[in-house]
Amino acid sequence: MLKGMVALIPQNMLRIRHERSLVDALLRASDAVCIGCGFAAAAKYPKTIVDTNYYLAITITIIAVFLVGEIVGLYRSWRGVATYREIMAAEVTWVYSTAVLLALAFFTRFSDYFPRVALLILVATVAVLFASTRILIRWVQRSLLAKGFHARKFAIVGVTDLGVRLARNMEDAPELGLEFAGFFDDRPATRTGELPDGVGSRLGTIGELVDLAQQGEVHRVYITLPMRAEKRIRHLLDQFADSTASVYIVPDFFVFELLHSRWTDIGGLPVVSVFENPFYGVDGMAKRICDVALASLALVVAALPMIIIAALIKLTSRGPVFFRQKRYGLDGREIRVWKFRSMRVADNGPVVKQAMKDDPRITSLGRILRKTSLDELPQLFNVLEGNMSLVGPRPHASAHNEQYRRLIPGYMLRHKVKPGITGLAQVLGWRGETDTLDKMSNRIQCDLEYIREWSLWMDLKILFKTLFVVFSQQNAY
Repeated sequence: MLKGMVALIPQNMLRIRHERSLVDALLRASDAVCIGCGFAAAAKYPKTIVDTNYYLAITITIIAVFLVGEIVGLYRSWRGVATYREIMAAEVTWVYSTAVLLALAFFTRFSDYFPRVALLILVATVAVLFASTRILIRWVQRSLLAKGFHARKFAIVGVTDLGVRLARNMEDAPELGLEFAGFFDDRPATRTGELPDGVGSRLGTIGELVDLAQQGEVHRVYITLPMRAEKRIRHLLDQFADSTASVYIVPDFFVFELLHSRWTDIGGLPVVSVFENPFYGVDGMAKRICDVALASLALVVAALPMIIIAALIKLTSRGPVFFRQKRYGLDGREIRVWKFRSMRVADNGPVVKQAMKDDPRITSLGRILRKTSLDELPQLFNVLEGNMSLVGPRPHASAHNEQYRRLIPGYMLRHKVKPGITGLAQVLGWRGETDTLDKMSNRIQCDLEYIREWSLWMDLKILFKTLFVVFSQQNAY
């Protein structure tokens, strides 16, 4: 099917070109101004030396930010993407640029020009301005487009589920500046079914849409026909070639179970991922920074309780304080997960029996630790090591992975991300023993939903909800 879609494009045009817009140029100019303002604020500090080299530093900083921004993807199109993610990309760009510049200043002794207070003023000022200007530009852009400024009409070819989904997505993104004309399809309503309420109306045949496009009444056309309709799509492209309308093919990839799908290109050839790790680039860096910061803070707070727990384990039962169990981590690689020992045995072989209610293997102290989830505290070390995250699919014993990967379709896809101390399944009630296949299947569905829908805000909500789950002690034994 994918081969057929690529075949629709002339061979001499098989190349993806990234769009450069006026907003892109405006953002670059505003970033340069923000950096200039940051240096101007730093120059107010009395001990700062302002001369020709100072202005050279401004130029080098602007160039560094532009280069790092290209790597991070700061200046790509952010239309339809949450503002906080664009701001996050800007701040990550600034952090990395600052690190590069500090290293350069150290080796060239240029740091003599910058007292520490002046440097802090520069870094803080630019960070605040980067966020503020993006919020302002977004607000102005959305206001103008929502009022119809430079609005362009679009139509959808194909009364399909994909077409309906596209219409709803467009309605939820007024900043795109697109006004919906309606649906066009040659098939009768008896074949396509009726359109749901609130998604527009069916205006006519594709031939009538071609006429509107030729007259300049419709500026964009989105084709949402099934990928198997290659010949039909080819014919449509020939028809719309006699107009100035921009034509887009919307591939029906929703027939697959997508796992954080994204577009990319290899040497200009379009490629779409079906199963993918969501934590690449800025998102991955942001999640890792959040993990390290929060895990470090949690260890500082929990240090004394962990020492007390370790002493109590040693005093109340024979055996080691910690138990390191083999589990699957990122990409299915085996890791060793730290836990406070809560049982009299340490199952770590090809067969591992799950803990159950009133399990005789659990010690008296262990029962308290498991109910309060305090036995999981040592996994903060796993987070700092980098083989676990604070939030993610809970790691199962290696023996359980081998058992369930044969029983549950898509089971191993949960290992596209690092395992977590807590996860979506745990806060939605699928914590504890999975004594039936249905329970494990529901847990896996939650894990896959987490990977598909991930955001940093989602992580924070799960961490917050975990506190209530721990206090309720539901399914904890």
